[in-house]
Amino acid sequence: MKNKKSIFIVTILAPMLILSLITYVNIFKLPEKIYINEGNYDSTIKVSNSFFIKDSSSNKDELELKLLGLIPIKSIAVSKVKDLEVYPGGLNIGIKINTKGVLVVGHSDIEKDDTRVESPAKTSGIELGDILIKINGKEIENSKDLSSKIKKVDNDKIEVEYIRNGITQSKDINLLKEDDEYKLGLWVRDSTAGIGTLTFFDKNTKRFGALGHPITDGDTDKPFTISEGNLLNSSVISVRKGEKGSPGELKGLFVNEKDSLGKIEKNTETGIFGEGNDKLINTIFNKPLKVAFRNEIKEGPAKIITTIDEDGPKLYDIEIIKLLPQDKPGPKSMVIKVTDEELLEKTGGIVQGMSGSPIIQDDMLIGAVTHVLINKPDVGYGIYIEWMLKDAGIIN
Repeated sequence: MKNKKSIFIVTILAPMLILSLITYVNIFKLPEKIYINEGNYDSTIKVSNSFFIKDSSSNKDELELKLLGLIPIKSIAVSKVKDLEVYPGGLNIGIKINTKGVLVVGHSDIEKDDTRVESPAKTSGIELGDILIKINGKEIENSKDLSSKIKKVDNDKIEVEYIRNGITQSKDINLLKEDDEYKLGLWVRDSTAGIGTLTFFDKNTKRFGALGHPITDGDTDKPFTISEGNLLNSSVISVRKGEKGSPGELKGLFVNEKDSLGKIEKNTETGIFGEGNDKLINTIFNKPLKVAFRNEIKEGPAKIITTIDEDGPKLYDIEIIKLLPQDKPGPKSMVIKVTDEELLEKTGGIVQGMSGSPIIQDDMLIGAVTHVLINKPDVGYGIYIEWMLKDAGIIN
């Protein structure tokens, strides 16, 4: 009898405990802060795709999740945004940036007495992805400047200041001579260029956002730290269609590099940002759109604005397959699928260079295209627009 009772209790309690654990974990994946359109305020707030909270007062700046409606377990800050409209992008843009200091992209052995000796910088602990910013207290402007400074040192020991994972550090390095010249034993990079897609431009603040993901170095996969950069006019000259296992690509060229559309100031997890001019308002989609935050987005039909040929920005159909929970900014907020027959025919789906293409739903800007799935070129990721607006400095 006792065994039957124990089995009954376990049968009832086990699923409840598992469900409670899953709920508990999901709650702590919720963001610390959510944004709400004051004009579209509804007392039932969608915090994520699975959680809804009833807010009894539209003046609250914080919501509190309670277990069984009694025990407080998480507070979520609420920021109500009023009448925010921005111009949608969709323009193909040229991107040129110079890094702060130099980015370490490789180690190089030294030839010493007819033998190969391991890179002195490597043996001292300098890693791929480190950003060298000073030598013996003097700032490094670029790779040429680094080489010049190394040639001018008068002893084999230098102090290097560098940034790793956002933290500034320093260490001493014992140089080695090769052909009577001191060597660090590093390959470095100080600039990069490419094309992408503008996401939005705010005429009031002159702030822009593009890409929806950071610019990273191809060798180290580390984000560039920008000292200066420019948005430029560019033109798409051809498209390499995406196929399973082989991502496609927009190929373009810069048009009039002396005519800057904007200064790039930040390179973050959610894109590139800076101050631009009115030339970022494209002539086809030249009306500002309201912004929708995650509590207003729904799975289902949507559109993207993107440029794949000389005809300029066009609207194409997509489907939002899944909205993903995010507790911090990142480029993978939603799973999207291209459904537009014309776009599928020309590109195969999402291709490199389309990153930043604005996502529109119910005539509101909700996000941007960020990545493609290599084995499914018609499927990829998008980012919630609130992450980009925050990094642009348009919302707090």
